[in-house]
Amino acid sequence: MKPTLGRFNRRQVLRGTAGAIAGLGAASLFSPAVFAAKIIKIGYVSPKSGPLAAFAEADDFILGQFRTTTKNGLKLGSQTYQVEVIEKDSQSNPNRAAEVAKELITRDNVGLILVGATPETNNPVATQCELEQIPCISSVAPWQTNFIARQANPADPKSWKPFESTFHYFWGLEDVIGVFTGMWSQVASNKSVGALFPNDGDGNAWGDKVVGFPPVLSEKGYKLTDTGRFQNLTDDFSAQIAAFRSTDAEIVTGVVIPPDFTTFWNQAQQKGYKPKLVSVAKALLFPTTVQALGKNGHNISTEVWWTPSHPYKSSLTGISAADLAKGYEQASGKQWTQPIGFVHSLFEVAIDALKRSGDPADGAAVAKAIGATKLDTIVGPIAFGSNKVPPFAARNIAKTPLVGGQWRLNGDRYEMVITENGQAPQIPLGGQMQALS
Repeated sequence: MKPTLGRFNRRQVLRGTAGAIAGLGAASLFSPAVFAAKIIKIGYVSPKSGPLAAFAEADDFILGQFRTTTKNGLKLGSQTYQVEVIEKDSQSNPNRAAEVAKELITRDNVGLILVGATPETNNPVATQCELEQIPCISSVAPWQTNFIARQANPADPKSWKPFESTFHYFWGLEDVIGVFTGMWSQVASNKSVGALFPNDGDGNAWGDKVVGFPPVLSEKGYKLTDTGRFQNLTDDFSAQIAAFRSTDAEIVTGVVIPPDFTTFWNQAQQKGYKPKLVSVAKALLFPTTVQALGKNGHNISTEVWWTPSHPYKSSLTGISAADLAKGYEQASGKQWTQPIGFVHSLFEVAIDALKRSGDPADGAAVAKAIGATKLDTIVGPIAFGSNKVPPFAARNIAKTPLVGGQWRLNGDRYEMVITENGQAPQIPLGGQMQALS
């Protein structure tokens, strides 16, 4: 029989049941704490299918490791809790992301939701959590796309308010602009930049004339050619390519989904458009995208949030970034990918907050503990309330380090080479920027 915790906490409760005993193993079966065991239900949402599926490629590996780590339960104070993770596929669709978040809250009775895969998945999930007062931790999207885009009036800074239950950590647009321009400054160019900004959460933020790329690039002496927002899964980039050629854009930047960059770059090659530098976010994070370009992917660059060479280790298991990546490659037969570290870190932050909450069945206490997080993780230090974030967002936002790098063909495999670390010198460089060949 489930304990009665009152209507007020109905959707915040981490449901408990004596049936959890069966999953804890014979070694601890007769522990008094086991007989009082409850279940901590954690919801996890990611785009396992659809055009953003590359962000969830390592989910099975990371979640498998987490379940192994917590298989004997989690002891918080005098209580032992069994940990259950309930996965949902957003299908790379914002509407579906909102639906599965509702399912997790109202049907599965989770007490905490984790999500980390672009605004199209993060924001609908975080919005549902805020409405239902369910603690939520999100990542893998510039913080502006999470904090500002979810405001009632994103265009009016005076109206922006902090959130009660939802917290986000990642880098910001200011960081990626710094990284990209830091890379570009290493190669002589005419500072003419062609922009690929789609009509989605990332594209609208990056192309914003107030908080996005345009004002900063202008201040730094770059001329930006932005042809306007296009729909994801566009099959014809002729207009963009023609515009970039007309302004002699020697640099291309943007934030596009993997299929769209492949389409753009193949068409650019066919039309003879050959810029000196290409620094594109989102699509070029993944070795599979670059590999699909054949030799035409050599020296393409992107932002880098996590690699095996990052000098961090897990607060949950003690594993290093290098060993986590190696474990994934051995288990999957695939090359490491950046989201590996951040998916792992979501569970680090979650467990740390649950331990400090005093009562993981109290949603308000869990949310307060998340907001007080100061934790060294496998992706770097995560601290909410830091002066690294503007005061209006510091309560809900924490920043992680960002560097930049180029994909270089080594035999038949592309390797990431870190070429810019001005904002995070603790992450070692692997070489200098080179123009596209």
